[in-house]
Amino acid sequence: MSDLPRKAVTRTAKLAALPLGFAGRATWGLGKRIGGRSAELVGRELQQRTAEQLFKVLGELKGGAMKFGQALSVFESALPEEIAGPYRAALTKLQEAAPPMPTRSVHAALAERLGEDWRELFTEFEDQPAAAASIGQVHRAVWHDGREVAVKVQYPGAGEALLSDLTQLSRFARLLGPLIPGMDIKPLISELRDRISEELDYELEARAQRAHAREFAQDPDVVVPDVVHQGDQVLITEWMGGVPLSEVIERGGQEERDRAGQLLARFLFSGTARTGLLHADPHPGNFRLLTGDEDSPPESWRLGVLDFGTVDRLPDGLPPTIGTALRMTLDGHAEGVLDLLREEGFVKPSIELDPDAVLDYLLPIIEPAQVTKFTFSRGWMRAQAARIADPRSPAHQLARQLNLPPSYLLIHRVTTSTIGVLCQLGASVRLRDELEAWVPGFGAGEESEEASEEAPA
Repeated sequence: MSDLPRKAVTRTAKLAALPLGFAGRATWGLGKRIGGRSAELVGRELQQRTAEQLFKVLGELKGGAMKFGQALSVFESALPEEIAGPYRAALTKLQEAAPPMPTRSVHAALAERLGEDWRELFTEFEDQPAAAASIGQVHRAVWHDGREVAVKVQYPGAGEALLSDLTQLSRFARLLGPLIPGMDIKPLISELRDRISEELDYELEARAQRAHAREFAQDPDVVVPDVVHQGDQVLITEWMGGVPLSEVIERGGQEERDRAGQLLARFLFSGTARTGLLHADPHPGNFRLLTGDEDSPPESWRLGVLDFGTVDRLPDGLPPTIGTALRMTLDGHAEGVLDLLREEGFVKPSIELDPDAVLDYLLPIIEPAQVTKFTFSRGWMRAQAARIADPRSPAHQLARQLNLPPSYLLIHRVTTSTIGVLCQLGASVRLRDELEAWVPGFGAGEESEEASEEAPA
């Protein structure tokens, strides 16, 4: 396969295989049970086969299909463990790797975009990609001035593939429900579509990355590699090593998990306050834990941040409404919270809600901000998802009456995704410290007297 499969009929057939394949395997599973194998064993095997097909199809197609898979992978914490287990390895593979573009296609793309003498720009260039993601792949190289660099090459046809995939996936959204139970797929796909043009534009990405690199140049906690060269569909940045967050999630020690989690939360809130930009693609493949030498203490470890293709432009930082509503909720000002939510459009004028019911709905969600330190976990995330997903629960009924204003869509997705990664890490994080330091409105007033010193999930 020389590049992204671009013919609509080919891609549609592959995507259609996901829900149809699920139905076929369910029939196969029923046959096995009739044949005498236990339902538990058959169920595990069926789920594993589904996970393998999910990665194979989304990974091979790259484009919007793989972007969709990456977005799903940060939400696996919310799934019941018996469902999440078989999918976890397959989904998290999408955070770091995909079948690579052949070398001849890479060379042809570089010749077209950097000129026939492109090799003269480098003293070394590794043909084997260091990473392959949704719209491009990254090669390690040495720039002509001796700097180690990462060369990101956009897949030929990436733009049309992204649009085609997400249009097709939106048609399958209802059928994809059994693959990822309890998740509303259609809004996620719609939001991804809205960001396609920006992510394909490497000039915009270079601009956003340079802004972050300047701001965090001397930062003790966060490292952003600077842009070395930007061209049409090629972006060259400084190389950054470190341990991918996906590896920390898989096998990191608790010190690594806690430090990575703290720094991730810090970057989520401080990045926007300091640059006016919200890094909007927080899956683990875009972060590295830089631990230095083996004698470096955990407090010196830093967070490396990659991929600025998707950002939200917030020149004034996060809206003060967020911090003010959080603080008022913690302080128990039910009527004030409801008034503020109504004013910002989270509650439409025609909807009547009980202020205390709104408070009861919000408090479990913001539990990490109630205490000095909170231990995020998949169990806590699953409990929140189950509470809101259960049609019989008051939380579910109230959630159906709330509205998410368009200006908050990306902020909500990024925050939710980041919390999902913190739960994958199982990190103990002083989240309230970061809120007080960086979120306008949250630090106002007295701290909640109810806060305890530490609370595990």
